[in-house]
Order: sequence, then structure tokens, then C-alpha cells
Amino acid sequence: MNVQTNSVVPAEKGWRVWWQLTRPHTLTAAFVPVLLGTALAVKNNSIHIPLFLAMLFASLLIQVATNMFNEYFDYARGLDNENSVGIGGAIVRNGVKPGTVLRLGFTLFGVALLLGLYISASSSWWIAVIGLICMAVAYFYTGGPHPIAYTPFGELMSGFFMGVVIIQISFFIQTGYITNVSILVSIPVSILIGTIMLANNIRDLDGDQKNGRKTLAILVGRQNAIKLLAGMFIVSYSWIVLLILFTDTSPWLLITFISIPKALKAVRGFIGKTEPLQMMPAMKATAQTNTIFGFLMSIGLFIGYFL
Repeated sequence: MNVQTNSVVPAEKGWRVWWQLTRPHTLTAAFVPVLLGTALAVKNNSIHIPLFLAMLFASLLIQVATNMFNEYFDYARGLDNENSVGIGGAIVRNGVKPGTVLRLGFTLFGVALLLGLYISASSSWWIAVIGLICMAVAYFYTGGPHPIAYTPFGELMSGFFMGVVIIQISFFIQTGYITNVSILVSIPVSILIGTIMLANNIRDLDGDQKNGRKTLAILVGRQNAIKLLAGMFIVSYSWIVLLILFTDTSPWLLITFISIPKALKAVRGFIGKTEPLQMMPAMKATAQTNTIFGFLMSIGLFIGYFL
């Protein structure tokens, strides 16, 4: 859900309608975990490229489908309008039929399911079970009678399933096993995925509160939510230091610290802001932190393996 502003958000045209519907700023939360899980597997295994690509596209398709379900259900509940900030706007601004958005979401789920069958047949059928659970969580994040996104557990669920679970699946399909290190390495990226959801909820706090949501940002209040966001960034970077000190991971992981300015920009961008449009740069910086951090972490692993 996204709140209304006093300025009219312009409608998109042509292919931009469908591109905006994917909510591209959220897609980093789909491909960064796959990249990191695969990078973890390089140390002891050669990478199976078709499996990597199948996992990458399946994750992206599920994320895009989730965004479409979000678009549909928020519209169906009367929470979005043509002035809403942070949505694709295909329904309320561009005239796309709600049923079309819903069917497209299920179609993408179907394609992801086919990719999942290939992944499972090539690795383990337990992956199919876990994948179906992930898809169910993706749907019920905004669908169903009690959407996860309307509760204080949105950050936890998204971080766990899109972070820990996707990273472990990506690692497992390349190696046939998971390790303590693979789990520990997944934690900071999982936290940063949670920050994307928290940033969204900080931006939408006023509108969500009016519509009866009970997000974490609402429960703790705007100022405490911003402090929590900063704390999540601090834990993520501190976790890298702990990984280097207490596991056999490479000191090259410290290159993730290059992304710290983006994290600072995200936190500072929320301080003193109350209007959704004012907070959009902070949201963008939060997503960019996850992207840069994840890429640099993967690069650090690669360098550590081969030097």
C-alpha cells in the first residue's frame, strides 16, 4: 500500500507501463541472493551455469509476480489510487484491467514453477517443496485474508525467505549440501533485504496507519523505525567483521564497506521527512545498499578463492 500525495503522479506509456509494474527497485532483492549463493559454491565446485540461470530467472519471476499481486490486492482493497507513490500504477493510472495484472502474476508463477521442476530434477525434490513454500509466502505477502505485509512480520519473512532460503537453495543446487558458513554468510544480505521492506513501511507509515495496518514501523513509531533501520545496517557491516574473525571467509569481504555511504544516505534521507515523495531517495538508497553490498560480497568471495 502507498499513501496519497497532493501532486498527481504521471501515467506511463507503452512498455514503461509494464516495466514500472515490475517495481524494478525491488528486483535486487531477488538476484543478489542467487548471485551470493552461487559465489559461495565456487570454492569447492565448478558452477553449473544452466542451474544458476534457472534459479536466477525463477527468483526474478517470483519477485515480479509478488509485486503484481501487491498491485492487485492493494487496488482491490481500495488502498491505491492514481496519486499513490511507489506503485507500478498499471491499474489506477494506466488503465490496465485488475484481472490482467492478477493473471499475469499467476502466469509468472507458472513459468517459475516449470523452472523449479528443472532445478529439482537436477538436484533434489526437496527443493520443490521449499520452492512451493516460498511461492506461498510470496502470494500471501499481500494476498489472502491476513496479508503478511500488514503485520509486524513483513521484514522478518521477506528477509528470511528471500535471503537465507534463496541463498541456501542457490548454494545447495551447485554443491548438494549446505554448511554453517553458507548460513552465516547469508545473514547480512537477509538483514539488508529486510531494510528494503522497512524503508517502504517508513515511507508509507501514515497511510498504512489510517488503513489499519500493523507494520513494524507503525508499532515502533517513525523515529524508532529510522533508528532500527540504522541498527540493521550496523549489524550487517559488523557481521562481515565477525565472519572474517571467526570463520575461514576471506578478508576481501571488507570491500562491502564501500557501500557504507549509500547506507548513510538512506538513513539521513528519512530523518526529518514526513511526505512519501521526500522519502523516495532514501528508499532508493536502501535498495542500492543491498545491491552494492551483495555484489561486493560476491566479488570478495571470488577474489578470496582465487588469490
